[in-house]
Amino acid sequence: MTSAQGLGGAEQIELPERADAPGAVAPPRGRFGALAWALWLARRLGLAVLTLWLVSILVFVATAALGDPVRAILGRDYAANQARVDQLNGLLNADQPLVQRYLNWLGGLLTGDLGTSLTGLRPVSELIGSSVVNTLGLVLVSAVVMIPVSFGVAMLSANYRRRRPDTVIQTILLGLAGLPEFVVGILLVALLSTSVFHLLPAVTISSPTGHPWDQPRAMVLPVLTLVLAVSPYVARIVRATLLEVLDSDYVELARLKGIPEGVVMRKHALLNAIVPGIQVIALQLAYLAGGIVVVESVFNYPGIGKQLVDAVNAHDVPLVQALSMIIAAVYVVVNLVADLLSILFTPRARTAISS
Repeated sequence: MTSAQGLGGAEQIELPERADAPGAVAPPRGRFGALAWALWLARRLGLAVLTLWLVSILVFVATAALGDPVRAILGRDYAANQARVDQLNGLLNADQPLVQRYLNWLGGLLTGDLGTSLTGLRPVSELIGSSVVNTLGLVLVSAVVMIPVSFGVAMLSANYRRRRPDTVIQTILLGLAGLPEFVVGILLVALLSTSVFHLLPAVTISSPTGHPWDQPRAMVLPVLTLVLAVSPYVARIVRATLLEVLDSDYVELARLKGIPEGVVMRKHALLNAIVPGIQVIALQLAYLAGGIVVVESVFNYPGIGKQLVDAVNAHDVPLVQALSMIIAAVYVVVNLVADLLSILFTPRARTAISS
């Protein structure tokens, strides 16, 4: 509930929050206090585990349906090198039924054993360790840049709504939203890494023992590509929410009381746009977990996206399975955190849970 004082200064107007507002999260009902939070969290964790289990089935069946990876890896040497064939089949447990192979693989996932790479003959966990760190670093830096940029552009556009600056901003955002990531990346390379402006390296180069951020200039283009690919969606959603809030009764009342427009935007409109912003940011960050595959391939960035492409080309089934599950886990965790933050930033939900 939002309280607003009438013009006469005596009457209190209770403005209920809309239940169908963007990003609104229905709180648990019929329970109180810590028990309600525990039940809600247990239910969400259960749904997350169920989702990951279904994804694991899909990933395993899909990779099993691609054919014999051993034959694809060895090629012409398949018939001549029986010892190698037996070794790779042993790593895949090819002599066991499909269900038993899945159960063995699932048990390994639950215990932290991701299997052995067919091409490198090394534990998958050793191969993907640095790649996971590199990708998380890229996503984190992109998010740190993207969030304030998106909210700033949305506030600027909402402040000049239905005027020329707003039209220009919306046209640019719509144009960027229609461009795939690889197109944005190629355009940035052509503009900033070739004869036009030779300012930044076109690919990311890092030492085997280091990380890409050891050379900050090599991080600029991948980060800029992700920011330009994601920010338009966030800015447009936040702008729409800001416009809805700016047209509400309690904001109009704040204007009539003489509160400056800048304060109205920051303390009233922006705070009410946080929850929808959190939801769309979470969706875009989860999207980055999969969309980053393209960006890392374009810039030769040593993360899980590029490693997944290389593993698919090499028919390295255990590595493909492990990376696919990591991407799915990131997607589920990000959405779970977004739901939790949405409740924390929604007064109606907090009041219902803690009452």
